[in-house]
Amino acid sequence: MDGTRVTVFGGSGFVGRSIVRELSRRGALVTVGCRSTEAAKFLKPMGTVGQVTPVRTDVTRYDQVARALEGADLAISLVGILHQSGRNSFEAVHAAAPGMIARAASDAGIRRLVHVSAIGADPASRSEYARTKAAGEEAVLAGFPSATVMRPSIVFGPDDSFFNRFAAIATIAPALPLFGGGANRFQPVYVQDVARAVMAALERSDVQGRTYELGGPGTYTMREIMKLVITYTGRRRALVPVPFPLARLKAGVLEMLPNPLLTRDQLEMLKSDNVADPDLPGLADLGIEPTACEVVLPTYLDRFRPGGRYNPRRIHPE
Repeated sequence: MDGTRVTVFGGSGFVGRSIVRELSRRGALVTVGCRSTEAAKFLKPMGTVGQVTPVRTDVTRYDQVARALEGADLAISLVGILHQSGRNSFEAVHAAAPGMIARAASDAGIRRLVHVSAIGADPASRSEYARTKAAGEEAVLAGFPSATVMRPSIVFGPDDSFFNRFAAIATIAPALPLFGGGANRFQPVYVQDVARAVMAALERSDVQGRTYELGGPGTYTMREIMKLVITYTGRRRALVPVPFPLARLKAGVLEMLPNPLLTRDQLEMLKSDNVADPDLPGLADLGIEPTACEVVLPTYLDRFRPGGRYNPRRIHPE
């Protein structure tokens, strides 16, 4: 990949920064299409001088998307949001923008396009997040039929917004919630494994036009995930079941905040399992051995321990 020009839309996000780092290690010249070049400056040291270039890009405008693709050989679509705000609607970001990226990539003669979606993308889902993710996949394949679609489960890593969020809650709350009882299942996948999967999709010829579901080596109920959180943060916290109707009332209030802890749409997604479909190819088909949560979580959740990560107090078994 040495000298290959790659444009990454959404490269300053949690998953994006791992992909930009991996591309840089492999010698690619990376253009990062992002909302704020100032906020994306932290990406530049991931490569040598001039190797990583953030470019302000409004992914809802064809001309700006096309400009970010100028001279590129490969492209990656990572744009996504967890909740809606103003012009940043699920429809605009998850459905319209990926379709526009695909059309512009086709017009620019891009050789390969990888689109990162999410497990649970379903046009029949009651969750608008999931429906628009499915619409985005359809739009990408309509505009660029040979695109590779990656659907990760919950992605974990040092900067994630899942384990870190619940760990932060555990530092101040006497209990952690189990929405709907906590029986729903997840298959968390390590962010670096997702980055390696995207690299494989860019480099291999047998992945074009295929959809992959990316999950880690183990599945966990929400209750089991919360137990991991309290174990690796060294906190003794109760786990309290919260019925979905009550959780929905709370979410209705929380989603009025600028960065809500929970929304009603997220609750809809929690009603379904978030695990990889065994009938679809996954990490193993890309030659990647998935990394277990238990290997990585202790390396970054320890900062939430009482007294901080350097407190010699042992993490208690739970």
